[in-house]
Amino acid sequence: GPEGGFDDTPIPSRPPGYTLKITIHRATHLPMADYNTLSSDPYVLAQIDTDTPTRHKEDPPLRFRTPTIRQNVEPVWNEDWIVANVPASGFKLKLRVYDEDPADKDDRLGNVHVHVNSINDSWQGINEQPYEIMMRSGSKRAYFIRMMAVCLNRSKHIRGDLYVSIENLGRTKDDGQNGRLYTVGPCRWIKHFDPILGRMVNIREPDEDESEEKPAEDHANGSQNQQTKGKREVKHYNFQANQLQLEGPVPAQLYHRFVEFKPWVKRMFTSSGIEGYVLGKALHHQHSRIYNFDRRTEWGHFPQGPCPEMTRQFLDLVHWDKGGRIFTYVLTLDALWRFTETGKEFGIDLLSKHTMHSDVNIYIAWSGEFFIRRLKHARRPPPPEPAESSSQNHPPDHAPNPSHPPNDVSNGPPTDEPPKDPAYYELVIDNDSGTYRPNASLLPVLKDFLARSLPGLHIQTLDCVKDAEKMGKMKDEQRERKKREGDTIVFAQGDRSSSISSSDEEDLDRVQA
Repeated sequence: GPEGGFDDTPIPSRPPGYTLKITIHRATHLPMADYNTLSSDPYVLAQIDTDTPTRHKEDPPLRFRTPTIRQNVEPVWNEDWIVANVPASGFKLKLRVYDEDPADKDDRLGNVHVHVNSINDSWQGINEQPYEIMMRSGSKRAYFIRMMAVCLNRSKHIRGDLYVSIENLGRTKDDGQNGRLYTVGPCRWIKHFDPILGRMVNIREPDEDESEEKPAEDHANGSQNQQTKGKREVKHYNFQANQLQLEGPVPAQLYHRFVEFKPWVKRMFTSSGIEGYVLGKALHHQHSRIYNFDRRTEWGHFPQGPCPEMTRQFLDLVHWDKGGRIFTYVLTLDALWRFTETGKEFGIDLLSKHTMHSDVNIYIAWSGEFFIRRLKHARRPPPPEPAESSSQNHPPDHAPNPSHPPNDVSNGPPTDEPPKDPAYYELVIDNDSGTYRPNASLLPVLKDFLARSLPGLHIQTLDCVKDAEKMGKMKDEQRERKKREGDTIVFAQGDRSSSISSSDEEDLDRVQA
């Protein structure tokens, strides 16, 4: 067969390193990328480099991205990033400050490099230290606007600073990773919206009386929403993309490479040749567009790690058992779970390719599709089908436990609000991905990892080859339920505020007509 899929290359063995908590506090006197507002929409992209060997040179670097702060040249993030197995030989922390521009390429506002040559048990770390942002790599236009503001006495400083802390949490416990660096946490969720893409594929928000409750247990929630009262109510179209940072590490066995099923696929992943460069660039752009931060983006944290509240947040991201949805997903090597709804509709399928979710990464942990079903009896697992009992770990005999879909189960959608206890829900997840073709024999490993990450949730795994008939039947049931509960795919946004005004919607209606 073609090259790719499961890769059993072992992790090069190194002794366990140190666990560090990196905190990106704030920035001061940033350049102004927008001359209309004399401001910027800044975020920080952090990358940690060490001399720890990787399985392959194509393994993605370890990175962390802060949320974007709108129209602020003195942004405050206070975002933590906990990294395990940083070696005693030290590290280099690269911090790139960007101005986000959803319509164009993000402007770089400058860099900060933090070098630590060695770490030991007594290393005291760094406590909220300012680092001057290097202008050399920054946008000349943004710094020109900053200089003009200084000349006009609108500002007193040209150079900015980034404030960073690094805390030594001690040696990393033996974790079966052979010294591989990974993100421990904190666990966090991010919900992205795109109204233009939503209109293109006919995805819209529910009516006011159908809006979903947000989990009461959200922690440290953030949002860029602004209240816009008094405007005429309009339908809000939105395409929703989700990210969930699970607690690392991902099990070492979960390691898959893209499959070279066509000659152009390798060129696309490696950006070689004109065709590969164009395809790769288009997918990178699509990824950044769908997973960008704007004023509608919502996020939150679970610093305590996996907990029932985090499971409820996951169920809220996928809208519980409403609408018979099917999702396509990628799990990165750093335990970041990205997913959007998929469907037979051309537009949705186009936006849901595993390559886009992975940001054209050569290696990932896992990929496939999943959907949610609500059980009638919370504490009773669903019975396995005798012919395919290998796809579950449940005992063979159970009392009946109908699920929605495909059955009508009372006390929940489509007529009532979904119950908020995760024990009522089952995650049905598979390895149906032609891009990476995950090894079905590792489905139990994936299941154990997800069970630790989402406590209280029933989990069933399906092998897309051996369980093909059952998987196809269950997905057809999801699609039938979707037809019955509404032709359009509805996504709730938390509140009705949006940067799209009534006149904007009318303009789009005229274009569409």
